[in-house]
Formats: sequence, C-alpha cells, structure tokens
Amino acid sequence: MAMNGAMIGKPINRIDGRLKVTGSAKYAAEFAVPGVVHAVLVEGTIGAGSIAGFDLAEAQGMPGVLAIITPDNAGKLESPKNMPQAVAGPLLQNHDILYNGQHVAVVVAETLQQAQAAGARVRVHYNNGEVATSMDALLGQAYVPKHFRSGQRPPDSNRGDSEGAFSTGAVKLDTTYVTPLEHHNPMEPHATIAAWNGNKLTVWTATQGISGAQNTLAGQFGLDKADVRVIDPYVGGGFGCKGNTWPPATFAALAARMVRRPVKLVLSRAQMFTSNGYRPRTVQKLKLAADNDGKLLSMRHDGFSSMSQPVLGEFVEPVALATEMLYACPNVAITHRLVALNAPLPTYMRAPGESSGVYALESAMDEMAVALKMDPIEFRLRNYAETDPHENKPFASKALRACYQQGAAAFGWDKRTPEPRSMRDGHVLVGWGFATSTYPTNRQPATVRARMNRDGSVVVQSGTQDLGTGTYTVMTQVAADTLGIPIQRIRFELGDSVLPPAPVSGGSSTVPSVAPAVAAACKGLLAKIKDLAIADPSGGWHNQSPDVLQVRDGLVIGPDRRVSITSLLERHNQPFIEATVKGAPGDEKKQYSLHAFGAQFAEVRVDADLGTIRVTRFVGAFDGGRILNAKTARSQLIGGITFGIGMALLEETLVDGETGRIVNPNVSEYLMPVNADVPDIQTIIVQNDETRSNPLGVKGIGELPMVGVAAAIANAVYHATGVRVRKVPIRIEDVLV
Repeated sequence: MAMNGAMIGKPINRIDGRLKVTGSAKYAAEFAVPGVVHAVLVEGTIGAGSIAGFDLAEAQGMPGVLAIITPDNAGKLESPKNMPQAVAGPLLQNHDILYNGQHVAVVVAETLQQAQAAGARVRVHYNNGEVATSMDALLGQAYVPKHFRSGQRPPDSNRGDSEGAFSTGAVKLDTTYVTPLEHHNPMEPHATIAAWNGNKLTVWTATQGISGAQNTLAGQFGLDKADVRVIDPYVGGGFGCKGNTWPPATFAALAARMVRRPVKLVLSRAQMFTSNGYRPRTVQKLKLAADNDGKLLSMRHDGFSSMSQPVLGEFVEPVALATEMLYACPNVAITHRLVALNAPLPTYMRAPGESSGVYALESAMDEMAVALKMDPIEFRLRNYAETDPHENKPFASKALRACYQQGAAAFGWDKRTPEPRSMRDGHVLVGWGFATSTYPTNRQPATVRARMNRDGSVVVQSGTQDLGTGTYTVMTQVAADTLGIPIQRIRFELGDSVLPPAPVSGGSSTVPSVAPAVAAACKGLLAKIKDLAIADPSGGWHNQSPDVLQVRDGLVIGPDRRVSITSLLERHNQPFIEATVKGAPGDEKKQYSLHAFGAQFAEVRVDADLGTIRVTRFVGAFDGGRILNAKTARSQLIGGITFGIGMALLEETLVDGETGRIVNPNVSEYLMPVNADVPDIQTIIVQNDETRSNPLGVKGIGELPMVGVAAAIANAVYHATGVRVRKVPIRIEDVLV
C-alpha cells in the first residue's frame, strides 16, 4: 500500500507534548531506582602537569561517604577500539593533567549533599607544567589531522590552480575570520544512573546515541553488548554534546561497580563546560578572486581549529567543506589544520563545520559583492552551481534559487539601498544582510520493527532518540500514513537499546535514516497481513494477488469482501503480526550530491552613538526536502535561527590565558539569546518533493537553519555601520568608530 499523504506534512501537535508540560516525561536523572546513591566529580585546578598525590583523609571520614575513586584505585578500563562515539579519556587511568577542569576523582556518598561536601574536601597535590592556551601563538605549529571525517576523505582538496588564478583576478579578497569557543548548554545537563546486576549493566543516561553508548560501555568494561542496556526515552536537548559517550557516564558505571549500589551522577552547569566537548575556536583564512563581471576565478579556504592534546583523540571542525561545493568556481583549494592546546576535546556542535565555515565564506562573498558594486544575491546567482563542482555530480535536488527568490520577496530586499549607513530610522542605523545556507543530507543504517496487535493497535519500535525535536511525532505520522490508520492507534517506542538499533541523532540524520525504515517496516507489515489473509482457508482469496488487497482501518479489503485483522489473527491463534526491516543507504551518494539549502535575510538596528546592535527582523527560506510535520519543522527552523543569533552577537566561552580555566562557566555570563534578543522570525519552506536523497525525500533540517545566520547578521552590521567585523560575536566596541 502506498502512502496516501494524509498525515505526512500535517502540523499535528506533538505526541509527547502533554507528557512534557505535565512533567510526566522522565529524563535520565529522574528514574526512581531503588537503593540509588550519588556521585560527584572532582575537577583539577591546574592547566597542565600531573597529580603528585591526594590527601583524602578528611573527605573519607565525612558522613555517608562510600568511596572516593582516583587514578590510584579506579582499575583498568578497556581502550575503546572501533567505537567512534567513545571519548577515550581522561578516565582516571593515569596521573597526567591535560587541561584545567579535568576530572581527577569521583566521590560517592549516600546523598547528593554528602557527596558534594566530601568532594569539596578532596585535596589534590600537583606538579605544574607549562600551559598552552593561545591558539594564535601556536598557529605555526598547526598539524594535519590524521582522522579527518573518520578517514572517509582527506582534509585538503584542490581543483585547478587557485594561486595562479588569484593573481589574475580583477577584484581580490585576502583576509581572516575568527569564530570563538562555544558551548552547547542544553537545558538538561549530562546525567547517568548506573546499576549492575551481576555482570549485566543498565544505565539511564542522557545521550544522543543509545546504540553508541551501549557499544562504548560494553567495550570499556569488557562486556558483551547484549549485557549492557541503555535507556533514555527523552533528551532535554543535546546540540551535539550528547553524541559521544563522555567520561561521566563511564564514571557512574565504574562507581556503581565499586560500591555495589546503583549510582546517579549529574553534572553541574559549570562541569558542563569541561566534561562534554564544545565548538572549537577557528581561524579561517580566505582568498577570493573574481573578474569584473563577478565570476569567481579562485577560492582558497584554510581552516585552523583549536584542539585538545592529541592523546585525548581528534576532532576537526570541517570549516571549508562548503567552499568546495557551494559556488561554481574552477580553481578551489581548501585545507584543515589543528592546533593543540591544554583544553578538553572539542566535539560536534549544531552544524559542525558549516556554521563556522559558512560564516567566513558568506562574509567573504559579501565583501566581494561590495567590492564589485554588485547586489549580494546577484553575485551568488552569477556563481550559482547547477551541479556539485567538487564531486562533479548532479545534486539530488536543489531549490536554492527558489530560496533566494522567495526569501528576498518576503523580506522586501528590492527596497535595500546598497551604500553602508544609507538606511536610517531617525538616529538608528538600519542594515540588511544576506547569506546562503547549506548542510549535507546524511543517512545511516536504521532498523525498525512494526507490530500490529489483535485489537488493531500498532507498535513501531526503533532504538533512536528524541532530542526534543519531535521524533515521536513524525515517526508516528509516517507509520499512520503507510498503514492507513489513525495516529491514535499507533505507539512509537524509542530510547532503549533493547529495541532495534538506530544511529546517533546527529548531523540531521535521524529523520533521513529512521523515517524511511519506518515506512519500509510498515509496508513489510502490510505485506505479511496480506499473505496471512491469502493463506486463510476461510478468506476465499487463495488465488488472489496481494496487489488486489488493501489494508486500512483494521481491515483487509478484497474485491468482494472485508475481513477484520482481529478475526484473522484470532483464527490463526496469533496475538500479533510483525515485520522488521533494516533500512540503509543505497547508491544515492555515488550518483548524486546530497545537500539541503537555504537563504538567510537579517535586519539589524544599530544605535549610532552607543553601538548597541539589535536583530529586528529575520527571514529564512529553506529547501529541506519533504517536510513530515509543518509545526515541528517551523519550530526547528526558528530554533536554528535563534542559535545563529547567539553565534553572531552573544556566545563566547572565555579562557584565562595563564591557567587555562574557563572564566564564564555558567548561563549568566555565557550569553545566549533570550526572548528580548529574538525578533519576529519568518520561515519559508520551499516546496521540493524528491526521492533521490532517500525513499521519503527528507533532507533533515536540524542544522540547516543555523548555517549562514551569523554571516547574514555580520553583513547587515556592515551595511548599517560601514564597519566590517571579521570575528564573532560582534560586540558594541567593534562597531564604535
């Protein structure tokens, strides 16, 4: 039975909405586990060196203390091999200190307050080492990544002769853009409850990857994967920081094994700045050249990312990948390099690579348009890539031109006067800025089980995650559409490793990966129901083709009669009928370039005397493929744009240059957008139904709306003030002239 489209795309309310607003949805730290005790982390206070020893006497003598775990008694953990979601350390396996705030001990006590009090009494003695904190001072020691994109491609690429073509350009740009350290700060902190039953481990943990956490913990503790169960039905936001299995989850399991009690470990907000990654600082050098007609002749994008010490692993912010494919240019070179500092390991943060890289690229494109005295949209259109110039493939679909047109019309772009400081509202300078957005479409293997019970209800299961994005809802819609039954009769289950495996929820891949598998499993279920009906002795359909039968509303409908699925299962003494399907990418990536696209338009108002900057209007137009739920999609788009406003004007993690200590590890001094910072946001979904990217034609929109926002705002600030700021966040002092 083909999907009839009755539910897909509809703006239905969230399936889990009532549970969340009534407090009934349980997050990782909220499960009631009998006998649970509490663990807290003790963090180091030097930026580099080693632990000389501990003074634990006072802490060990405090009420309720059950154990203090240090490198001296933690025991050996297995090295996580072939586990990309694992973070190898520091895991209390040696005495080395690699960054300020590194975990040096875990205190376990009967109550949280007792654990916190004892943790404050742990005394650590150090051998101080030299602390490397200045990325700019170490750019000359930048090194080539060893595992760029998990080894799937080299970190550098070159087509044509970018240097030679640059020298022939009539209009040239050679400049540098900088993005800061940023932290995710999801509403829910990292939290884990760990409980052992013999050699079997159960953890309730805040994760974007149920299966990845299961694999990692099994590997670290030398267990079979089947002996580790990971549960997390609701995730209170992640933005990438819960994609890996970070040390605190391991510590909870380690502590539970040591004290032989279930252990709960919840990070403080300050510890969220040192325990689970961050977006690394980038320095990006761009060189662009064009002829007098605005055709790009050369592009070079050299990206440098801050890193931890290499012993902790490797993470590269792939800032230059969009430069390879976004515009038609015959001569393009990109490089990626890492700069090792005494800092924690960075990680994915919403739109990793594209958010930072497109900020630089689209700022540079705006500078080129200004130098050419050309409208910024016209400049992009003159260099519009009809096919992927890097991979030399057609795009599976690309409605970027329509994004430009519809976004510009909604914003009123034709009323913009091009000269800086030419648009005013009384004493206030008004600026309009524009940028392109793009993000790759990612799909990974996912398995789904669909079961219809005798009463006609359906359970669809997959071990995926809902980060607050609406996974429960959109998967239910896909199942309802495929099966032809109301959503009220469907329950979608996720967030448990006993369910069929699904990939990490990152890279906007959950919907492109899991939704096609849901549709396939439901189609498989329909096929099994038809086969059962044909084989039923009393059905009279022995010689019928399955194609003449329909299944909907709990009935099998043939040319001459209808049979209820309930009666069919009863006659065959079956309590249910089910189908399990493993969905996986096909050859689409070999045939096509897979990307989503968008156009971002920002209006800013800048006080001419004070330099205060406000985003007062924003329009985003997006080609996100097929949209499964208009309401949750709009929520994602608004959220992504808001995230981008934070990047442009507010967010920056500050590090003390002498000690390597983060000086604003809280949500009062780490600035993020609040309601007063967010203007009216108009989102436009550009119609683009296609099935080349995957069977449902969905592209994923979790990251796309953030990309280009910072550039659009930065370009608007230039248009308002005439001051080109080549770093974010843009501060008042940057525009005062």
